[in-house]
Amino acid sequence: MSALPVYRWRLAPDGLATVRQLRAVGLRPGGSDVVAQVERPRRRRPPLVAFLYRIDHAVPVRPMTPARWAALAAANLARRTCLTCHRDAGYVIPARLGECVPCAFPDSEPCAA
Repeated sequence: MSALPVYRWRLAPDGLATVRQLRAVGLRPGGSDVVAQVERPRRRRPPLVAFLYRIDHAVPVRPMTPARWAALAAANLARRTCLTCHRDAGYVIPARLGECVPCAFPDSEPCAA
């Protein structure tokens, strides 16, 4: 197996893109292999690395089906539902609390802001 070519930040050749760049134009790698990587240097830490894919081998993003929309809605509802009072909090409940704010802090008074 040969090593991947490494490019400096913003110096990758045309025709290559990261997954986020592909997604921004409605594409995905589609099973194609990584062809290179780009490194962004940082001080006193290892560089940030992003893998690059060929744009001409990318395929369109699969459309959302009604079942996938329903599954996403159910997952978001589960993130907003308090495990203590079983109500929709209207916001994503913090994982460190595990319950809505009124249930986590019953003695505190609401903010008057």
